[in-house]
Amino acid sequence: MKIKQLSIFLQNKMGSLAKPLEVLTVADVNIRAMCMADTSEFGILRLVVDDPIKGKEALEENNFLVKITDIIGIEMNDAPGGLTSVLDVIRDNLIDLEYLYAFSHKKEDKAILLLHADDIDKLIDVLIKNNIPLVSAEEVYNL
Repeated sequence: MKIKQLSIFLQNKMGSLAKPLEVLTVADVNIRAMCMADTSEFGILRLVVDDPIKGKEALEENNFLVKITDIIGIEMNDAPGGLTSVLDVIRDNLIDLEYLYAFSHKKEDKAILLLHADDIDKLIDVLIKNNIPLVSAEEVYNL
């Protein structure tokens, strides 16, 4: 149920994003979803890849600082209000999200939302109790 996400810490300078992506290309690791956050000094590149262990090892061999974090994925309606309805359930259950990112995929009218919270197990329980469909790690890795 939990998806392994790679968090890569990068210097905030021109060209720093290309280097880890090149490493993953050479290692034949495919990116399924990505999100970039930055400050004035550094950035965090968050990736979901088809083989997180292989990706982490390749990046570390090339001197990148990488952390594996558990996140979850849900399937939501890809229509106005789809995200709002999910966020309302999360807010109403007093869960504090740290970040999220979404992408569309082959299923018509559906999108996948990737979420991270301090208490990921409580988040999973709330989503299940509210009939919000979780997406398995294997489904995301194999998109």
